[in-house]
Amino acid sequence: MSAYEHAFRSALFPLYETLLRRRSTLRYLREYEASQWLPADRVAELQWHKLRRLIEHCWREVPYYQRRWKELGLTPEDIRSPADYALLPTLTKPEIRACFDELHASSWRGKLLYKTTGGSTGEPMRFGYTRESYERRIAAMWRGYAWAGARMGRRTLYLWGMAIGQPMRAHAIKDRLYHAAFNRHMLNAFLMSEEHMPAYADEIDAFRAEVIVAYAGPLLRMAEWLLANGRSVHRPQAILSAAEALHDAQRAVIEQAFGCPVFNTYGCREFMLIASECGQRDGLHLTADHLAVELVGLQPSATGGSIGEIAVTDLHNYGMPLLRYLNGDLGTPSAKVCACGRGLPLLQRVDGRKLDTLRTPAGHLLPGEFIVYAFLGVTSIKRYQVVQREIGALDIRIVPDAGFDSSVLEQIRGEIVKATGTSMELRFELVDEIAASASGKFRVAICELH
Repeated sequence: MSAYEHAFRSALFPLYETLLRRRSTLRYLREYEASQWLPADRVAELQWHKLRRLIEHCWREVPYYQRRWKELGLTPEDIRSPADYALLPTLTKPEIRACFDELHASSWRGKLLYKTTGGSTGEPMRFGYTRESYERRIAAMWRGYAWAGARMGRRTLYLWGMAIGQPMRAHAIKDRLYHAAFNRHMLNAFLMSEEHMPAYADEIDAFRAEVIVAYAGPLLRMAEWLLANGRSVHRPQAILSAAEALHDAQRAVIEQAFGCPVFNTYGCREFMLIASECGQRDGLHLTADHLAVELVGLQPSATGGSIGEIAVTDLHNYGMPLLRYLNGDLGTPSAKVCACGRGLPLLQRVDGRKLDTLRTPAGHLLPGEFIVYAFLGVTSIKRYQVVQREIGALDIRIVPDAGFDSSVLEQIRGEIVKATGTSMELRFELVDEIAASASGKFRVAICELH
């Protein structure tokens, strides 16, 4: 630990958070740093205790849950164990938009913080949360990032989504001072393009970060550019990938380009960090002492195992509680016990957005990760994207590179039919470019089935 990192953790951050902002983030961080080492059964007991209190609160104070549970003939007395929690209905974005006011707890009206998320669907959703919930989210984030070495105060470069446009001078100065205090440098992932790649590489090299935290898509594009151009940059000690699913094949490319281990994290705007890898990298530890995370509606995967929809409950948001909220992501469960000694359960992997998971004619799910592997051995393609608009066909868009010919299409076809079967029609289209989404994320697989 550097002298600055120690000073930031022990003096500067406490001064900022506790004395200036009057927040309890550090107290919650100490709580979570201790509870992560509880045995698994104790973590489960702690989670159930918090969940039980939240359920009783919702029954007393939240009109939406009072109405919905009565319609189903349920009361808190019916939820006697964690297994009974699945009796309660899940919550979706359309329901939150339609019942926004009803989801507020009576004693918290007028006291909440609010954010809006658009997500992959482009449909904005506003949600509220308490100050304690926010402070705990920050604490859970710092704990999870530290597992991969991204501790507060450590020299870190962020390849992250930022506002586009020129901020006011006073605001720009404030931002520079803020990031300098945290010992970090910000690069805007939304402005990354082929022509700007050399400048981005120069900034990464010049800052000489110990850790890089980045959106998975722009990070992969940077890694591919470095390898294609024989360019090397300063080698960090670790990289954290965030904001979208990172598949193993993509991780390998990034590790080759940057020469360091890459750690996967998982979160969403509604809850911030949900799960993160530790040094073992044998799955992602769920923040089970802070959130309740379930995989519901498990279905067989075309590549083996099972996939379920991720449902999340913030155990500390008493202002606008979102119980069993389906955030649109899919995950694969894990029964492993991590060798690191933490009692927090594992999620084997995040399989991406539900919108990015394709369907086979046989009714199996085909995660975007398989598409990545299908193209893994192909060297004459710059970029690709697979879109499913009907159950029996896939539209495959390809940006060709030097050496591309029809044999490449047959190679791809041979890999994809291993999972889809020969009844799936594969329609190839050669294009000059495939753009990233407005959020800066690039989706290799898109499902438009309704």
